[in-house]
This record gives sequence, C-alpha cells and structure tokens, in this order.
Amino acid sequence: MRIPHFTLYARSYCHLCDDMLVALEALQSATVRFTVSVVDIDDYPALVARFDELVPVLFGHLAEPELCHYHFDEAAARRFLASSPVSI
Repeated sequence: MRIPHFTLYARSYCHLCDDMLVALEALQSATVRFTVSVVDIDDYPALVARFDELVPVLFGHLAEPELCHYHFDEAAARRFLASSPVSI
C-alpha cells in the first residue's frame, strides 16, 4: 500500500517545528492517512545552508515547491493529500 508522505524539515529546539508537526498529525483520521518524516536539518550541513532560519519547512513531493514554512498551511496540506490518493 502506498500512502501520501510528508517531509518536515525542522530543528529539535524549534517550537514552531513542534507546532507544525502537531497540526499536521491532527489531520490524520480513519479516512485521511499519511506518513511524515521529520528531518533535523542540524544533522546535515547542506540542509542548514538551504533552510536555516526558514524551519519548519513542509514538503509533500520533494521535487515540488514547499507546501509551507514557519506556520502550518492546512489548506496546502489538504490539497496535497487530495492530489495523492491512497493506492494499494
């Protein structure tokens, strides 16, 4: 089964990052399913160079523009989920 996947670029000490993850996870339900990878940018110098003060940064497809940064954009996350139906 393939379900939609989000990538959240974050920092371990970032309250905005924690807030975005909580808001994103709140979208989960019996009918809305997805996975999330949280990547601590401080573990990767190239990610610090790319994102540094922009975190948190949320992506759906990594090859596409970010869905949001700083604050969770629920509408953007829902659009991504709607465009990425679950496949079995």
